[in-house]
Amino acid sequence: MTPSPKATDFKANQQMPAGAAQQAEESTFLTDVVALRDRARQHIEDGVLTSGYGLDPEVAVNILNAALATELVCVLRYRQHAFVATGINSEPIAAEFLVHSNEELGHADQIAKRIVQLGGSPEMDPARLTGRSHAEYVTCDTLKDMIRENLIAERIAIESYREMIRFFGDRDPTTRHMLVGILATEEEHADELADLLS
Repeated sequence: MTPSPKATDFKANQQMPAGAAQQAEESTFLTDVVALRDRARQHIEDGVLTSGYGLDPEVAVNILNAALATELVCVLRYRQHAFVATGINSEPIAAEFLVHSNEELGHADQIAKRIVQLGGSPEMDPARLTGRSHAEYVTCDTLKDMIRENLIAERIAIESYREMIRFFGDRDPTTRHMLVGILATEEEHADELADLLS
């Protein structure tokens, strides 16, 4: 009976001098490094997109453009609410809306930069934003309704980002990492808004 490759490798490693097995592994890895260098030089015009990128870049860009639209709609909704908020205790809540708006704008900037890195173009046509956005743009008359609508939008964003994080997974760890950071901020926003409602 022929031993399995794993058993053979184990026996070979046991018979090698102490550092020989490690040197064999390193030389295999070094051969891969040479191949990596060659591929990087051949496709330099592709920027960050290497042959190891695990997704269709066009699909990734479309998903990120929907996330970008969501962030931009949230920026506008928060700002509109901040400026029209009136009534008792409206000042600190309006200030919080502006903080959230600025943080959403930061998310939009991150997403737009990643879209460009992936070879796409950030879609910022105002006429198309609400159609692509996961969250809605809703104007409100009362402070309580503003808080409620912003909380609903944050909950939508949280679920959207969770789905995107699962989608990108190990196929695009850079985008996944960015989305995880954005998700953490969205969860903070939702927590703050829920506290304001209670």
